[in-house]
Amino acid sequence: MCRSRQHDDGIAPGEFDHRGFGWWALEIRETGEFIGRVGLDEVDEDMPFAGVDIGWRLMRSGWGHGYTTEAALACLAFGFEARGPAEVVASTTVNNLRSRAVMRRIGMNRDPADDVEDPSVPEGPLRQCVLYRAPAETLTACTTRRDTFRTTVCR
Repeated sequence: MCRSRQHDDGIAPGEFDHRGFGWWALEIRETGEFIGRVGLDEVDEDMPFAGVDIGWRLMRSGWGHGYTTEAALACLAFGFEARGPAEVVASTTVNNLRSRAVMRRIGMNRDPADDVEDPSVPEGPLRQCVLYRAPAETLTACTTRRDTFRTTVCR
């Protein structure tokens, strides 16, 4: 199983074992190059919604190769299989079109009525966020779809 890198996201190594989820380091299998992270986390308490959140951060060199979609599908499947939540959520800024596209590709849906302002962000263009949801029924679709991608991007 992949473990998050200590320097990435500030989560202590034991936190993954304690919570049962966390962040995985993403590396290109052929080269071992670190390209980012993907993971599950609890939604911050100050947000106007709750639950298990899926997220990702990739270096620009990892963009446009399908790595985010592949890793997010595996992470989403892990979340539903290991944690058993009724749904997994994801949020991003309105203008983050790449992340929104990944959310759609992994089977998440958006209801504009659920969109929120992130109270931790100062007034401005980054405060307004869109919220996507993946109900547990998404597991079947994401298990099937993730098999079409390279299966291991992290070690």
